[in-house]
Amino acid sequence: MQFKYPELLWGLLLLLIPILIHLFQLRRFKKTPFTNVKFLKQVVSESRKSSTLKKWLLLITRMMMLAALVLAFAQPFFANDTALKEKEIVFYLDDSFSMNAQIENGNLFQNTIQDFIKYAPTDTRFTLFTNKEVFKDVEISEIQNELLNINVSSEQLKIDEIILRGNTFFSKNTGTQKNLVLISDFQQRLGTISKTDPIDNLHIKYIKPYSNFIANTSLDSIFISNRTNENIELTAYLSTNTEEESIPVSLFDNDKLIAKTAAKFNGSKKTEVSFTLNAKETILGKITISDNGLSYDNEFYFNIDKNPKIKVLAIGNSPSGFLERIYTDDEFVFTNSTLDQLNYSSIENQDLVVLNEIENLPSSLVTALRTLTKNGGSFTLIPAVKGNNNSYNDLSSAHYATQYGNSSAQELSISEIKTGHPLFQNVFDKKVSNFQYPKVNEHFKISTKGPVAIALQNKDPYLVGDSNAYFFSAALNANNSNFLNSPLIVPSFYNMGVNSLKIPPLYANLGTDISVEIPLKLQQDDIIKISSSVNEFIPQQRILPNKVQINFTENPKSAGIYKIVHNDSILRHISFNENRKESELLYSPLPENNSSTSISNFFLESQKSNAINEFWKWFAILALVFVIIETLLQRFLK
Repeated sequence: MQFKYPELLWGLLLLLIPILIHLFQLRRFKKTPFTNVKFLKQVVSESRKSSTLKKWLLLITRMMMLAALVLAFAQPFFANDTALKEKEIVFYLDDSFSMNAQIENGNLFQNTIQDFIKYAPTDTRFTLFTNKEVFKDVEISEIQNELLNINVSSEQLKIDEIILRGNTFFSKNTGTQKNLVLISDFQQRLGTISKTDPIDNLHIKYIKPYSNFIANTSLDSIFISNRTNENIELTAYLSTNTEEESIPVSLFDNDKLIAKTAAKFNGSKKTEVSFTLNAKETILGKITISDNGLSYDNEFYFNIDKNPKIKVLAIGNSPSGFLERIYTDDEFVFTNSTLDQLNYSSIENQDLVVLNEIENLPSSLVTALRTLTKNGGSFTLIPAVKGNNNSYNDLSSAHYATQYGNSSAQELSISEIKTGHPLFQNVFDKKVSNFQYPKVNEHFKISTKGPVAIALQNKDPYLVGDSNAYFFSAALNANNSNFLNSPLIVPSFYNMGVNSLKIPPLYANLGTDISVEIPLKLQQDDIIKISSSVNEFIPQQRILPNKVQINFTENPKSAGIYKIVHNDSILRHISFNENRKESELLYSPLPENNSSTSISNFFLESQKSNAINEFWKWFAILALVFVIIETLLQRFLK
């Protein structure tokens, strides 16, 4: 037994008062006349016995009454060690998309919030934070309306980030018990959950509010699988964690249903469906499915606009037929010029300039190309076999410190393709083992800090560069290389051309850095706006002489199709979708010693561990009982 005010126990010394009174109380004898003295001895004997019993009963009663009063004021109680410690508690509530699943009795996220409001003690102050919100040092009554209005989002902290951030909300007082409570579904992508608390003096509790299986089917991605002058074949990938055989898939153009099909899984967890679209029409598309799992991955937005043609200029005396076959009229405006007939003023209007085996680069051409790249354009340098590497270095040294060295007359094969390089992203579906690699007879040694796209078998770079500058180490003519006959020739040069003007993609993911370029000459105070049916914002934009570069970083915040607008004129569209990383519903195991299956169980267990059983009322009642006993003794015991 413990006491809230143990210093009051000194009051037990008051028990000496009734003892002293009963030991030293002097009584006056009262004379009683008797008519007959023969009964005197018997009366005296009986009175003395009765008086002694009453005296001891009153002494015990008064002592017990005083003891009960002293103990009542000292406030005795029973409690474990943790209940007596000063505590701070911080809650993390996962508000990511995976918590928004539909379950048997409603929505998982809304049910979790309602349980928290229902079972959280009304007299406890705490801090609660989500992936994007913070409620510091509050009681549940102060924030229950704000909690009910929280919406899920794609933002998601990792486990270690949650713990580090939660630890910042505690005070610096080392004497308090710090409790961090994590409420989440704990997907595997959040990271590994440690069985021990990673921070000293921090007690972590994990609550998974729903542990049953959640069925979900997701629209994962889309891409253009085939394109002709007349039609575009659009393919959508779907995945599921159920045994579902098929699911309806609908295609809308600006809210108008234009196609519907069924995605058949046939026992697999992944499948695809295809739609055929008119290549000559602008499509503001949305593909939808319907399932009872997560809702955010049931829609996929995309748009197909009429793209501006990319301007490509080839300079050199070498044959350029392979470039003409790659840069076709449907997507590009291709022109070819010899160095002698070159109009230097036309360079600034190009998106891509290909230097096709020019032996010596004039300084005027180098200057024009530097201006081109400064204004957002790109170039590709294909050296001549007998090229002047010093003139090449005047141009290349400004890009990744690239330097052309001496020429090496050694036949080598191309042996390494960097499939992660921007030129080859989405080109190879899988690693090819029987690929026929081309050869070169003579090449320049290149030193560079830039990303290598293709390497020779001796690890020398063959194609290096990114963004607005690309450098080959060898001539491409048939006498020096068979690269022109290789399957690599088309994706290499095609993607150089496509990347030279950053046309809005088929779609982009929210939260990623996206840069697009609009071929438009803006005046000094002109701006471009991005708008949808519900909001409008001004993106970061860089005005170049012949185009505007738009960067999407923090905005937009929600999925949909957005208009790129200038002076109330729609230039084109760009589509954004939520990243599908939360659709794979795989969960991490929780440590058994500090996890709970529901919010209600957690608060009940907390109340039990922090419970203090007080007994002062019982001692007050006991003191009153002894007062009544004393009164009865005085009245009825003679």
